[in-house]
Amino acid sequence: MSDPASIIQAPGEDMTGLGEQVESKPTILHAEEAGLKPRHATQGGLDDVNDLVAEAGGQFNVPLTDSNRVLRKIDLYVCVPMCIVYGLQNLDKGTLSYAAVFGLQAQTKLVGTEYSWLTSCVYITQFLFQPLSSYALVVFPVKYWVVFNLTAWSIVTICTAAATNFTGLIICRILLGMFEATILPSFVLITQMCVASIIGPLMAYGIGHATKGIKQYQGIFLFIGAVSLGFAPLVFYLLPNGPTTARFLLHGNDRLIAIERMRENNTGTKASKWKWHQFWEAMRDPKTWMWTLMFICVTLPSSAIGSFGGLITKGFGFNDFTTILMQIPTGAIGIITLLIAIYLTNLIKTRFIIIAFLCLPAIAGACGLIYIGRDNVRGLMGCYYVCYLFATLQPLLYSWANLNAGGTTKRVVTTAMLFAGQCLGNAPYYHTGLYVDIAAWCCLCVLCVVMGFYLKYLNRKQARRRVALGLPAELEDISVMTSAEAEAYKRSLTERMSAQGFDAAQLYENAFDDLTDFENPNFIYVW
Repeated sequence: MSDPASIIQAPGEDMTGLGEQVESKPTILHAEEAGLKPRHATQGGLDDVNDLVAEAGGQFNVPLTDSNRVLRKIDLYVCVPMCIVYGLQNLDKGTLSYAAVFGLQAQTKLVGTEYSWLTSCVYITQFLFQPLSSYALVVFPVKYWVVFNLTAWSIVTICTAAATNFTGLIICRILLGMFEATILPSFVLITQMCVASIIGPLMAYGIGHATKGIKQYQGIFLFIGAVSLGFAPLVFYLLPNGPTTARFLLHGNDRLIAIERMRENNTGTKASKWKWHQFWEAMRDPKTWMWTLMFICVTLPSSAIGSFGGLITKGFGFNDFTTILMQIPTGAIGIITLLIAIYLTNLIKTRFIIIAFLCLPAIAGACGLIYIGRDNVRGLMGCYYVCYLFATLQPLLYSWANLNAGGTTKRVVTTAMLFAGQCLGNAPYYHTGLYVDIAAWCCLCVLCVVMGFYLKYLNRKQARRRVALGLPAELEDISVMTSAEAEAYKRSLTERMSAQGFDAAQLYENAFDDLTDFENPNFIYVW
């Protein structure tokens, strides 16, 4: 079989500047020669950038200034549309909570558990459509698939305003879940909290005053759906399908510079072929199921607090408009906590400790809501806001999980399983109180610690594999390094390998092979 090519995820998530590459390539043992697991390979599995790399004659040196210039372009044309799309998705999801504050249940004659099912059906549908979405993300151009779904769910949100009973509402919510299934929550970190939790309540507050000719809840669906639809052309213009076709990389060697940045991170780009051996590897990987359990634990509480947050706050005695405004601090709390968590992660170079620690304030806030008297509104609101530190757990977990799987199909399957866990955590109607939330956060804290030690164990196995190949045993995670630290480490690594008669470029020679983390000896598990 010939070599494949796509994605290997190794040293990290941050595409830091690429330094000088060594040109010589001394002979080195390959995995097959060292008696390790052979790679699955088909010509049809080649990474989409391989032809472009071959035309350029392989690796080439990239000055740090050019690397940073291309990074700024990527931030604008990739990160911005991703933020927009995920922000709009969370706005659309939040419309039900805002509408509930303005009397949705009474005006559409919802009874019993019908309101909770309007939330649950979205996640059940996303769970059912996740396999189709995962397959589509591999075989279809990402840009067109995302814009199609963005346009579709925006139209559905607008049409929800016409629903006047439970049947009409649940049909719209099911369609919303179907089209939103493709927008994986790993798309964005801060956007969810900034747009959905700060801008969303402000929009709802203003729309709630516009009651002429329509009901307040109808105005929310119409306005937010129209805003989402209005952004579709901008997303279509900005979002590229990949580095090989991106319009903003047409200048000079910008495409090759972007590719070289990914080579060093061993992240590759995308292979447009579904690989069943990677699917089954993901199913056999204990990490996949541990991540899924962690996401069930993190979304069990958020399903109640997120969807019923407005009603919970209203229950403290506030009127409709004050209730909406009282949701704004939750977004600010989430953003500040997330930034602090990222800073501390980079400072101590460890993820699982930070994530496990963040479970503790949420547990404390939930305990406060149980034991503080109902007449102490300030105390209740304080505990409610402390609980909202849980909002940082989900994006941090997605980022952590995404760094610990290699291979296009395996990464897509792993992320889909995480999303499935999120959907399962949101789907049922939970009315068992804050005790379930506390238990879920406690389990999550324990799972984070177990996962951290398991990833350290896997790195020790990877070190033994590299020794068998004649490569350095210890490699460091550059995703938590500053640019200066990463450059210093790369220079040190190059010097050490050169002294041993090897080329540091050997560590990245399979960067565009579609190897999984089990198959790639240079993969570094991020704990």
